[in-house]
Amino acid sequence: MGMTVGIFAHVDAGKTTLSEQLLYSCGVVRSPGRVDDKSAYLDYDEQERKRGITIFADETPFMYEGKKYFLIDTPGHVDFAGEMERCIHAVDCAVLVISSVEGVQSHTETIWRLLCKENVPTVVFINKTDRIGAAPEQVISYMKDKWGAECVLVPEETESFSEEAAEAMAQCDEKLFELYLDGHADDAVLKKYFGALAARRAIIPVIQGSALSGTGVGALLRCFSMLPVSFDENGEFSAYAYKVRHFKDMGRTVFLKINSGSLKGREEVLCPGGGVCKVNEVRSCSGGKTVNVGIASAGELCAVSGLKEVRPGDYLGASAGKSVPFALVPVMTAAVLFDRTAVNSRKVYEQLSELQEEEPLLSVSYTAATDTVSINTMGEIQLEILKELIYDRYGLDVAFGECEILYKETIAGTVMGYGHFEPLRHYAEVHLRLSHGGCGTGITFDSKCPRDELSENYQRLIRTHVFEKEHKGVIGGYPLTDVNITLTAGRAHLKHTEGGDFRQAVYRAIRQGLMKAESVLLEPWQRFEIYVPASLCGRVLNDIRSMGGEYNAPETCGDETLITGSCPVRTMRKYPLELISFSKGAGRIYSNFDCYRPCDVPGVGEGYNPESDTENTPDSVFCSHGAGFTVKWYEAEKYMHLLR
Repeated sequence: MGMTVGIFAHVDAGKTTLSEQLLYSCGVVRSPGRVDDKSAYLDYDEQERKRGITIFADETPFMYEGKKYFLIDTPGHVDFAGEMERCIHAVDCAVLVISSVEGVQSHTETIWRLLCKENVPTVVFINKTDRIGAAPEQVISYMKDKWGAECVLVPEETESFSEEAAEAMAQCDEKLFELYLDGHADDAVLKKYFGALAARRAIIPVIQGSALSGTGVGALLRCFSMLPVSFDENGEFSAYAYKVRHFKDMGRTVFLKINSGSLKGREEVLCPGGGVCKVNEVRSCSGGKTVNVGIASAGELCAVSGLKEVRPGDYLGASAGKSVPFALVPVMTAAVLFDRTAVNSRKVYEQLSELQEEEPLLSVSYTAATDTVSINTMGEIQLEILKELIYDRYGLDVAFGECEILYKETIAGTVMGYGHFEPLRHYAEVHLRLSHGGCGTGITFDSKCPRDELSENYQRLIRTHVFEKEHKGVIGGYPLTDVNITLTAGRAHLKHTEGGDFRQAVYRAIRQGLMKAESVLLEPWQRFEIYVPASLCGRVLNDIRSMGGEYNAPETCGDETLITGSCPVRTMRKYPLELISFSKGAGRIYSNFDCYRPCDVPGVGEGYNPESDTENTPDSVFCSHGAGFTVKWYEAEKYMHLLR
């Protein structure tokens, strides 16, 4: 049993340097590595060392005061934020590193919101306090004023709590407050309450230090030791998959956080969709090296092979079927360009689909009508990394077309979708209710179908088919989102139903419903923070209005004016360069994805004919006199067996 600690930060805040100091203090490495000289223990990938940034989340166990811990160093660059977010669900405690020179930045805000959303106990490490321009007090003030955080300073040199810290903790717990007033809140009592209060985020421990020199690392380790951890080691097996990798020696490898019970090699486990998968090996990972440990227990991280159907973000065992709605999504898409005389599009699609197993946000797609392969992307840096990764892994030289806005589609109201698949010796029928699920909910699934009508195994299979592909809308063939799909009825045949039959029925039912629904085009919006001299405030507000954005009342921040709000990505994409130009470098902007909103952009979706999209047909297949025949979507309901 152990506790998993995740290190999170905006890029260049000193996250990896802090990780190195932690590992050095606990004897994992002989000397702390440096990003600058390419010696960081957890940034061992060639691309990470070449670029000096963390691209992949990596882990290692360490010991402190006889207790076992696991450390995950996560990417700090926004282009790789998808992997960072998935790791949040695997940690028991988060360390949010904030530079005392740059302060709270846009991606810091995003990480904080995600940690709050998942209620993860969080310790804030204010870094670079030994640098010129350091202002840790401003960071603390920001946390209190903007985040409403109850900050408790943890001293480096002593285990005793200051009077200010004791008072802050006492105000968060009624029983401790009584002890404090009676003069009985000594360090032993405060230490006990400190861990409990931090565990439920009633307080946010704050450490001021320098990752480069190691100042503050001792205080950080003491925070870990005071946090209570509890795992059900004897309970039913349950785990969360936070990443997938492909290795030459192990093949496809799934990285798990064991939440309860234990997992042994050669053991069978329940996977998403209701199927049973067999684990080959259970290994422990440290700095890119793995060792076969045979078994992993509750609270531990491990890497396993054999789970072919498991994807990042999936739950296994007792929690199989649980879904995690992730907040960070790509807002851009790009075509994959390659030498068509050397390789065909289908082969490229297959190779990139393997990479999609590691980064699901890529959403690799192939359009047969135009013979094109495209991917979704978080930004230009991610595309640069992908280009080199594809060449290293497959020997394929690719380029990418210009990044374009990734539009999406949803529906208004509620509609029924019907799908039937019955060529000779096959059979499946599915009835699905499609309804708008709310902004940011993605695709969700529910079942109202009685189990005596359709077995639980088939219902789980239908759920798998709902989530296994990115469904296209009918306006422009853009990805479908914010739709709840409810199974209301289904039928199988005792002899003729095979594995892929329900897949066909589900796909056709969703598509048939979309053809009848009121479809809505969506575009991505982003939140922004703009800092400019007061004299430029009026210019910026006019610009935001002209871009179709929204803004809050400007705030005065020292010699600058802060303007916050949101705006379509489509109109604001190139504004950062414009801002730098007209402000002569005095203005700066921080932005992050906000949400998808309805839009009416002329020309978007033109040329797409949903009925010509044969890979996403809304029609059903029935059988008569021993032969299958196709029924158009607008007539299919009359033929449905469960509606007769």
